[in-house]
Amino acid sequence: MPVVLYGCETWSLTLKEERRLRVFEKRVLRRIFGPTRDEVTEDWRKVHNEELNDLYSSPNNIPVTKSGIMRWAGHVARMGKRRGAYRVLIGKPVAKSPFGRTRRAWEDNIKMDLQGVKWVGMDWIDLAQDRDRFCTRGN
Repeated sequence: MPVVLYGCETWSLTLKEERRLRVFEKRVLRRIFGPTRDEVTEDWRKVHNEELNDLYSSPNNIPVTKSGIMRWAGHVARMGKRRGAYRVLIGKPVAKSPFGRTRRAWEDNIKMDLQGVKWVGMDWIDLAQDRDRFCTRGN
C-alpha cells in the first residue's frame, strides 16, 4: 500500500481515480488470496468482493488517501504566507480556462471531504490553524 499511495497527499482525487484505486486494490487482493473452490460444483472460481472483505478486514485505500490529503492540506494551511506551497494553495490562476465545465481545484476537493465528515462553519484554512481540532475532523 505505501508504494501505491506514495505522494497521495497532493492528489486531487476524482471519482474516476477513486474507482481505479478500488479496482486495483481488489485485483491485488484476488491475486494474494487466489481462487477458491466452489462447494457445490467443485469448480474453481474467483473470490467475490464480499468474501474478500471478510478475508481482509483492513480499511481500503480511499479513506487512507483522503486522510493523507487532509493532513497535508492542514500542514500547507499552517505555513506562512511567504511560502510557495501556501501561495499556490490560495492563489487563483489568471490563465484563460478551457472550454467546458471548469475542473475542481484541490481546495474544492478539500472542502468536499470536510463536508463528508460533517464539517460546517468557518473557513477551513482558519480551522486548520488549530491542529488538534483539524486533525480530528480529517480522520
